[in-house]
Amino acid sequence: MGKEIVIDPVTRIEGHSKITIHLNDGGEVEEAFFHVTQLRGFEKFVEGRPFHEMPSLMARICGICPVSHLIASAKAGDMLLSTRIPSTAAKLRRIINLAQIAQSHALSFFYLSSPDLLLGMDANVNERSLVGVARANPTMARNGIRLRQIGQQIIEMLGGKRIHPGWVVAGGVNKPLSAEHRDQILAMLPQAITIADSMVDWFTAQLERFTEEIAVFANFPTLYMSLVGADNELETYDGWLRVADDKGKVLVDHLAPEKYGTIIAEATTLNSYLKSPYYKPLGYPAGMYRVGPLARLHLASRCGTERADKAHAVFRQLDHRSSFHYHYARLIEIVYAFEKIEQLLNEADILDEHVRAFAQPNAYEGFGVSEAPRGTLMHHYRIDENGLMTYCDLIIATGHNNLAMNRGITQAAKHYIKGGRLSDGILNRIEAVIRTFDPCLSCSTHAFGTMPLHIQLIAQDGTIVDQVRR
Repeated sequence: MGKEIVIDPVTRIEGHSKITIHLNDGGEVEEAFFHVTQLRGFEKFVEGRPFHEMPSLMARICGICPVSHLIASAKAGDMLLSTRIPSTAAKLRRIINLAQIAQSHALSFFYLSSPDLLLGMDANVNERSLVGVARANPTMARNGIRLRQIGQQIIEMLGGKRIHPGWVVAGGVNKPLSAEHRDQILAMLPQAITIADSMVDWFTAQLERFTEEIAVFANFPTLYMSLVGADNELETYDGWLRVADDKGKVLVDHLAPEKYGTIIAEATTLNSYLKSPYYKPLGYPAGMYRVGPLARLHLASRCGTERADKAHAVFRQLDHRSSFHYHYARLIEIVYAFEKIEQLLNEADILDEHVRAFAQPNAYEGFGVSEAPRGTLMHHYRIDENGLMTYCDLIIATGHNNLAMNRGITQAAKHYIKGGRLSDGILNRIEAVIRTFDPCLSCSTHAFGTMPLHIQLIAQDGTIVDQVRR
């Protein structure tokens, strides 16, 4: 009979999950599954709440990227108000979202993935941590901590606190930027840009060490989706939805973000609480696509800032089918984020005190779409005549990547596991496929349709006494 290999939990990711690898009688891998084992029912328990509470409620989905949910939720609220927010408010929202992207990417690259990239996939498990990185390369560890700190400090100066700020609201933001905080942020940016740019150079020099991983870490053709700005520039706050294949052929372009339902549908499976969105014209599961920094830099023709554009030119020569290059894309986006923040802070109206538009609800349905660190984030709300929530659907960035993550670990497992033989390095590589996507699982698990449930009653000797599945 075949066997099952279980990696539980998957380590150095944000949230709780496991991987099961199914072997045939010959010990060869048949398939692997990525199981998200936690459920958070935000889509249901917000029903009946006043819509203006939604940004603050949605920020509580996650302590890692609360700003991303603030932005998408507030944009849905803007549509419910049928109002155009002040120009300065839009710029301030951009800045706080860019700071969110920078600090989250720094967390992913330095805290979670750099142990593999610096020490090697086969390094001793007791050394594969930020502590091990600090022993081997103290400068790299300090750089990662400093980049995340700067991103968090920018969020705090704008939003009042680093975690779950309530500053972004429907209609704009609730407080203008002060000259003091603008100058403090500007003073930090040169160091941040220099560190991030140096890390791009470091990582470029490491690619030859990982040719095998590049070849099998979710390396296959898929579609890609992201927002794209004016002149096809990298965009993280507004813009149009674009979908293209791995060769750059555009299938969907200039699609208004609120029309995402015309091209994206969602499926559920019995082995995970994570939904599986797919591209409607190709159906499920053929309509697999990827989002996030890899997709954004694949679809954008330029970043629009000096140093990021230089790095992007090198990135465009890489094989974008490999999810290993998510790491490269994250570093480039950190450079871009700090460069773009600097540009925005130097605009003449950035200290304007008119940062919020006030209105009553003027529509019953609202959509908010923005780019979170892990990819395109979608919030869809409906309200009644009293402004109370009647419906909420969230398509989280990690969910978009679910089909690709499952196929990616299957590809890696088939490559590395032969005859059922295992090693710590092999299992770490399979986990590392998931880490390339940087999933945020507390963000991404929500009720939709019939969700799976598996409960086991296990005796003291480990035997299963009873079990039930829904």
